[in-house]
Amino acid sequence: MRYAYSVETVRRAEAALMAQLPEGALMARAAAGLAAACRALLTGTYGARVLLLVGSGDNGGDALYAGARLARRGAGVTAVLLAPERTHEGGLRALRAAGGRAVPGPGTVAEGAAEPASYGALVRRADLVVDGIVGIGGKGGLRPAAARLADLVRQAGTPVVAVDLPSGVDADTGEVHGAAVHAAATVTFGTYKPGLLVDPARERAGAVRLVDIGLAPSLPERADLEALQHADVAALLPRPDAESDKYRRGVVGVAAGSDTYPGAAVLAVAGALRGGAGAVRYLGADASQDARRQVIQRFPEALLSQGPVRRAGRVQAWAVGSGLGDGAAARALVADVLSADVPVLVDADGLRLMSERDLRGRTAPTVLTPHAGEAAALLGCERERVEGSRLASVRELAERTGATVLLKGSTTLVAAPDAERARPVRANATGTGWLATAGSGDVLAGVIGSLLAAGLAAFDAASVGAYLHGLAGRRAARPATALGVADALPDAWGDVTSA
Repeated sequence: MRYAYSVETVRRAEAALMAQLPEGALMARAAAGLAAACRALLTGTYGARVLLLVGSGDNGGDALYAGARLARRGAGVTAVLLAPERTHEGGLRALRAAGGRAVPGPGTVAEGAAEPASYGALVRRADLVVDGIVGIGGKGGLRPAAARLADLVRQAGTPVVAVDLPSGVDADTGEVHGAAVHAAATVTFGTYKPGLLVDPARERAGAVRLVDIGLAPSLPERADLEALQHADVAALLPRPDAESDKYRRGVVGVAAGSDTYPGAAVLAVAGALRGGAGAVRYLGADASQDARRQVIQRFPEALLSQGPVRRAGRVQAWAVGSGLGDGAAARALVADVLSADVPVLVDADGLRLMSERDLRGRTAPTVLTPHAGEAAALLGCERERVEGSRLASVRELAERTGATVLLKGSTTLVAAPDAERARPVRANATGTGWLATAGSGDVLAGVIGSLLAAGLAAFDAASVGAYLHGLAGRRAARPATALGVADALPDAWGDVTSA
């Protein structure tokens, strides 16, 4: 499991650790890890040109000390000081002693001093830029001088290593309000910060490397955000034993598809069959004869049922909503499924057709799987607000609905309802842009529904389903299709269980 902690928690832990160490020891550890990451990105340290963008505070100090280490190995290191009067003194002395040089940043030149003729030339000559402008406590976008330098770096295409997190992003929320650095890699210290795992900040972080500086014993047991890894998923996946039969493994009911969208039924059933349950029972809306025909032709192992839900046969969880379309029959089907006293996943059209009364009357677990537009409709806000503040939005929606909420998108987030507030939000790290294809969400709905039927708790079923779905998206043939993602799910299982 990867854990991420808020800025306040990290600062308390750092203070507790620094009280036990000699002065400067923590920064020395961070600088050593940062310098090692920089060396890994350079084809060779000797003769390489490294440009440090240095603000005030400890991030600037980390960059300066790391620059000194690189200079001692033969790199030509130049630091642009964005706050010369507040630059970390020890770090600046170390850089100069190692043969590095420092120049004032834009708009910071003291009276009588000469500003460098061209910051653009410094950027273009650099093989690597180190972003030490703003620390984890920074709020809002970059200030104009820093934004100007960041823009020059972007235009030059010079790779950037961010210190702890890209400057200009919010460490606690992943939000970006204004100009921000786009890094090829981020070296973060002690623990992950939520913003490194949540878009839109995550996409600016590049490849994230965690450097151990001894912080773990000072961190609390409960994180603010977490991300599953292979071992965590493997431990949660349902596996049959010698006494298993299809009913003990779980039967998932799929209520999806219509004559307008028959493919949604096929895709949801495909995901369900590969999700770990023992059997899949398909129940479509009254008019969905074409969907029924396509499901049984494609998957003869599926069980076909007639409504209503109470007469559909044994079902331990339902996935409802994909491709149901509009109309009274579809709305009645969603309400009927939500009246069942078993776990239910609601996706796509089901999110529009369900009522607040349907949700609030439930005692069994409920999972909602909206994308940003659907989440915005449920919250009564603009889509841009959801996309810009994904972490706050998924928490708010879980609180309002009393359901486990999986917010789909560039980073998938899973939040538990109020009754399980002690749980941190989970971010899924396996997603890929190839999953942005029609029907992909229908497959995900089937997978999660199947995991619910197999006995996983709602929070775990949603998290594990997203993880497997992301791996399958990476495994699927290019260009990926939804059915290709479904077909790749067994390989995703294999990746996880063989690790």
